[in-house]
Amino acid sequence: MVIPGEQPFLARTAETAAAGDVCRILVVDDDASLRRTLPLVLAREGRVFAESGTIAEAITLLEREHYDLILLDYRLPDATGLDLLDWLTSHHRKEAVIIISGEDAIDAAIGALRRGADDYVRKPYHVAQLQRAVDSTLHKTTLERANQTMSQRLQASERLHRFLVESSPDLIFTLDLEGRFSYINPRVHPLLGHERASLMRRPFSTLVMPEDIDRINSVMFARGNAPGETFNIELRLRRNRESVAEGGSESITVSLTGIPMPDRDGRGTTGLYGVARDISERKRAEEIITFQAYHDQLTRLPNRVLFKDRLELALAQAQRRTGALAVMFIDVDRFKLVNDTFGHAEGDALLRGIAARLSTTLRRGDTLARLGGDEFTVLLPDINHPEDVETIARKIVEALTPPFRLEHGDFRATVSIGISLFPRDGDTAEDLTRHADVAMYQVKRSGKNAFRFFDPELNTHYRERIALENDLRIALGRREFELYYQPQVSLRERRVVGMEALLRWNHPTHGQIGPTTFIPVAEEMGLIGEISTWVLEQACSQLAQWRHAGFNDLRMSLNLSPHDFDRKDVVSIVTNCVERYCLPPSRIELEITESMMMQDTAGVAAKVRALRDAGLSVAIDDFGTGYSALAYLQKFPVSTLKIDRSFVRDLDGPSTNPIISAITGIARGFGLQLIAEGVERPEQVETLRALGCDVMQGYLFAHPAPAGKASAWLSQAPDTPMLC
Repeated sequence: MVIPGEQPFLARTAETAAAGDVCRILVVDDDASLRRTLPLVLAREGRVFAESGTIAEAITLLEREHYDLILLDYRLPDATGLDLLDWLTSHHRKEAVIIISGEDAIDAAIGALRRGADDYVRKPYHVAQLQRAVDSTLHKTTLERANQTMSQRLQASERLHRFLVESSPDLIFTLDLEGRFSYINPRVHPLLGHERASLMRRPFSTLVMPEDIDRINSVMFARGNAPGETFNIELRLRRNRESVAEGGSESITVSLTGIPMPDRDGRGTTGLYGVARDISERKRAEEIITFQAYHDQLTRLPNRVLFKDRLELALAQAQRRTGALAVMFIDVDRFKLVNDTFGHAEGDALLRGIAARLSTTLRRGDTLARLGGDEFTVLLPDINHPEDVETIARKIVEALTPPFRLEHGDFRATVSIGISLFPRDGDTAEDLTRHADVAMYQVKRSGKNAFRFFDPELNTHYRERIALENDLRIALGRREFELYYQPQVSLRERRVVGMEALLRWNHPTHGQIGPTTFIPVAEEMGLIGEISTWVLEQACSQLAQWRHAGFNDLRMSLNLSPHDFDRKDVVSIVTNCVERYCLPPSRIELEITESMMMQDTAGVAAKVRALRDAGLSVAIDDFGTGYSALAYLQKFPVSTLKIDRSFVRDLDGPSTNPIISAITGIARGFGLQLIAEGVERPEQVETLRALGCDVMQGYLFAHPAPAGKASAWLSQAPDTPMLC
């Protein structure tokens, strides 16, 4: 960094080095023999001589060149040496001057020295005398220049360090031994609203929030704090009241680094040097991500992960105390009817209303969670009798009796509730949740709007599961699978830029089954590898057909199961298939889940990196719904983030979901492409466009459809606002 007005250090160094390599001496005398003799008697390695016989010639030389030393005769044909001294002074020249004169009068020597001459040598002189005078003058000049250079560098260094401290975005300060401010940089005013002068000699604790004072004092003034030993701590600093009144929080969170400052002998301290960095935004982002990891974004209730943690903790406590607890599995009846009739926005409003009423029926210490969709679970610890659970179940049914007022009219919601008890129905979180689920399905089959305890004889659910497994084993051979495609539309280009391949199972008796029903079963059965290979082949084949039809810029996206990455040959399977259909690797995008990214089992990161090295794109599907850390975006070389439909669904007009804002910022920061899924309303499009998201997919553009209909979308005119 170059401080304004300062010569760059490298330039000064180069100039000094050049001046030090060669010593230039100018001899000014009207005696030609003397001008020839002096360079001989004063010759040294590195000395270069020039000569002139008059003052005018000397000035001409000086205007072209700088010299280290001038040997100047007092009397010359056109002027005296004093005139040249005056010229040097008026032109701010730094050459050293030795006057050589035959004048006996002391006034001549005094006049020369007063006008800036460094020495005065009287003629006749001994050669050794002149040599000593020249050596002494040059040595003195060298020392003066070195001292001047050192002084300039020290001043520049001081200005540089002051500039860095004064301009730092961090709060930098020093405290005396009593913990009072002895210095504080200007950052304190924009950061906290305090004037620097008002804080000088005041204790640092005046800026600390009361809850953090004891903690910071225990660290800052701990015995044994040696000079140079750094400590780090997070704490909250109080903002000026006027700043708070103008808007904003009462405090900011900072990461404080403190270093005790050593005294002169280095054995004691003279105070503390501190640097405080504002991490408020980072803390807020961490809180959002942490909340998101353990809570449902729609209802703000605990999610599946948090519910399981609390259930396992309650089980451990119940086992120690030989107590009992209950688990409820609650499913909203006819919820799909609301979504299909009134839209997802109305369905979301209904779910929030149901969650609010369910919460009013529970005791303090109970946990209500949303597993997803229209499914809720309840943990009831410290249950003394099954009748207590029945009482709560009846309260839930009664609480839902009044109708919910939706935008399109009233809706009476009912629920089916399954109940399992510990220790009677299981001793693990998985068993209790599964058995409550089994009981809930029995309520569904029996007419809904009721509750039921788990009965070991309720094996219908398991028989259906076995039947599903048997049918799944032969589905590939019977060609019952089919790929549907949903377009990804670029608003800027006003065309379809990609297709996502979505798997469907055309069951001979149950009709079309979505992947959420059978993919988990296929993963547990070990069939997912064969299914994924089939999907890859079909998707590549279809993309090759579309490319042959002229759609060369189209991208194909398809999902891979986390279990696929347990296979050692997954990379070669994908790359071989892409090569076999002569597809550019960049036209294939593989979607992975956040949970897989976090687990990194069997070297998932290495396999993802190998796929990227092969030229394929890798996207994180449903980004933001899991509990991933931003560090994993650096570990995994992904190319695309897909904003989950649950965040898009919450967009309403110009309002912005803070999670989507964070995700778009993350995408820009990491240089990733961004795709929003689940777009259903025009206002969602406008909000996403304003946030910088260009590529979208969802029902607003098209429902997933077979390849034939998808081909028609590709040929649709660019000005068509929607595809369906």
